Amino acid sequence: MHWPREADSAAAAAALAALPPLREAYVELHGPLGAGKTTFARHLLHALGVTGRVKSPTYSVMEPYEPPGLPVWHFDFYRFDDPQEWEDAGFRDVFASRGLKLAEWPEKAHGLLPEPDLSIRIEPRDDDSRDVTVDALSARGLELLP
Repeated sequence: MHWPREADSAAAAAALAALPPLREAYVELHGPLGAGKTTFARHLLHALGVTGRVKSPTYSVMEPYEPPGLPVWHFDFYRFDDPQEWEDAGFRDVFASRGLKLAEWPEKAHGLLPEPDLSIRIEPRDDDSRDVTVDALSARGLELLP
């Protein structure tokens, strides 16, 4: 896909939010700094019914949300560097529970995370547009493809 404007990211997030299988999915967001991973997550969370400010979990590693009838956990593993933190924070239990999990910088927690249902790679272009690749890695992921 190609997102010429941020509005295209918002539209893609709204389309994904409308799909019932997303409610139990694990979605990884890949891309360099400034690619738009957090922006896409913010649009997705708002489309799911989260009201108010959606902040990046860069420093907290995880932010939980409770839109109507749906637990959501938004992870940012950019500063993650200690596998023991995974155990201490209870992330294994979070990933085993019901609800949507979104993870930015999942490669920083490689070997600890389960296989995602959907992998979204966002690559910025020189003109501020984005090239986006979406890969399904499970049956649920196939149901979520655009």
